[in-house]
Amino acid sequence: MREISRTYNIWIVILAIGIGCLLAGCPSAGEAGSVADSAPKGTTKLRVAVTTGMVADVVRNVGKEYVEVTALMGPGTDPHYYKPTPGDIDTLTKADIIFYNGLELEGRTTETLEKLSGSGKKTVAIAETIPPNELRQPREFQGRYDPHIWFDVQLWRKTVGVVESALAEKDPAHAQAYTANAEAYRAELDKLHTEVQAEIAKLPKEQRVLVTAHDAFGYFGQQYGVEVRGLQGTSTTTEAGTKDVQDLTKFIVERKIKAIFVESSVPPTTIEAVQKAVRARGWEVKIGGQLFSDAMGADGTPEGTYLGMVRHNVKTLVEALL
Repeated sequence: MREISRTYNIWIVILAIGIGCLLAGCPSAGEAGSVADSAPKGTTKLRVAVTTGMVADVVRNVGKEYVEVTALMGPGTDPHYYKPTPGDIDTLTKADIIFYNGLELEGRTTETLEKLSGSGKKTVAIAETIPPNELRQPREFQGRYDPHIWFDVQLWRKTVGVVESALAEKDPAHAQAYTANAEAYRAELDKLHTEVQAEIAKLPKEQRVLVTAHDAFGYFGQQYGVEVRGLQGTSTTTEAGTKDVQDLTKFIVERKIKAIFVESSVPPTTIEAVQKAVRARGWEVKIGGQLFSDAMGADGTPEGTYLGMVRHNVKTLVEALL
């Protein structure tokens, strides 16, 4: 515990130094004088820091050649547990603007982001701009909102305008470009929403049941008519107990669920334990594949984009449950 305390204190000192630099006037992207290779001649990129891959993706689609995006959390990273490193603090303090999901998705990183915001750094929690009446508030989440809004494509679409406005405010010279990019990306998201509806419609209603390690897919289920059961609830910081495994096992056996799924950012051991328990009760349930929940796939792969991640998840789900 003393070691954890010392490490935490070191991060606080580093954060304080970074904020002090910010208040003293650290150089902005324009002051640095570096011209991005892919940007139009004479144009400097906005330095944008983000937390998750999903947030990075929407910022890149709206900002395109006018932004340089650095994501703190890569493929396979669980944002609920993530703690910022000294390098992350440096990235955050040097950024012109910071985007993050919010609604406590980033767990231990949230305090750092809030301190930076309080120091005057421009930070935008995109999920917290969604009207409260459109957010899920699961009973087990103890009065807090479910942060996994990206699994409802139509809800995630609303964050595009938030990013557009924030970038335009920071960089008014390219406001028209941000608006055009945002409109084009919203059209892609509308197409994706229609695709998801069509794919899910292939499943008989009684087979539309998604069982995963934690309940990250609540918005997906709500929007697309899929019953969702997560072993750990909406946050991976809530450990699954023996009773949770027993209850889920009973549900799978009684409903004769054909497949359950592991997640890229959650160790597969808990779902494998459920599979073993189900088998002991006389029913064979397969691992239907890996879904991307709190993190996207690797850069350069289809699953490394929001559109590709959603398509992968839906295809995996439908093929396993048919």
